[in-house]
Amino acid sequence: MSDNKLNVYRIGIALGSGSSRGWAHIGVIRELIKIGIMPEIVCGCSIGALVGASYAAGNLDKLEKWVCSLTKLEIARFFKLNLSLNGFVNTERLHAFLIKYVCGESKNIENLKKKFSTVSTDLETGREIWFTKGPVMQAVWASISLPGLFPPIQNQGRWLVDGGLVNPVPVSVCRAMGADIVIAVNLNGDIIGKYFAQKSKGQNDGSIKNLFAKTVREYSASLFPSITSKNTKPSLFEAIVRSISITQNRITRSRMAGDPPDILLTPKLAQIGLLEFYRAKEVIQEGRECVKRMLPEIRHVMGLLNKSSQPSKITWL
Repeated sequence: MSDNKLNVYRIGIALGSGSSRGWAHIGVIRELIKIGIMPEIVCGCSIGALVGASYAAGNLDKLEKWVCSLTKLEIARFFKLNLSLNGFVNTERLHAFLIKYVCGESKNIENLKKKFSTVSTDLETGREIWFTKGPVMQAVWASISLPGLFPPIQNQGRWLVDGGLVNPVPVSVCRAMGADIVIAVNLNGDIIGKYFAQKSKGQNDGSIKNLFAKTVREYSASLFPSITSKNTKPSLFEAIVRSISITQNRITRSRMAGDPPDILLTPKLAQIGLLEFYRAKEVIQEGRECVKRMLPEIRHVMGLLNKSSQPSKITWL
């Protein structure tokens, strides 16, 4: 780029999967904006797709206010007994939530305030599917469909599930969409080997099984397990979600080795259960704290950019 032309660096943020730990993305975005970094390219996977869509649509304030008001009982209402066993999420209630706090149903990706995309997985081929245009709601649904909780979503003749199975922290998508600088948020970086250690210390895992009606108590122990020690046998559901978390962590490490982000943020969330969505305040705060801890590295990266851009000026789009 010539000296008489303004150097423009496009900043992208890759928001990773991690279920309830995903509220940390809100804190990360808030703290980045506070220090003057406003990502214009937003790529999300699973819960990262949900938060990313809210940010890109200008609804982050509404989302944060609502999630910080959540209680165990309100979370329980998002789940229901499904005799078909293709998912336990109350999709009608979740759909209403998405419309109100994430993005309007008629909104298309092309009309968002930021460049936005989500990642999902083709259940038949295992291929990675990117949503870069079309209805925002469809893109989010396809990305958050975690097996066991959600039924697969059909799109253009394909059955799609959670994008975390193939690309948990979509750095590559950010690059492909034109990001010069990629900030990645990995929510699963510190959970391996720590989750059960936290349980063995007697910490409450936030089980909400007792909030369900008596008719669902038979299966609620599997949906919201209560593990008190390493010697307690994990429930079927916990074994599934823990296995998915381990797989996503390994995939993330492998993909980042080949395509590392410029800045990697790893909030410390090992103590947060996958379905503890009602702990939003502390999770959001940890997102903020993570950015604060990484400020020296962030300043270092930005400093290198300033040096390489002289005598022109850098503008964070």
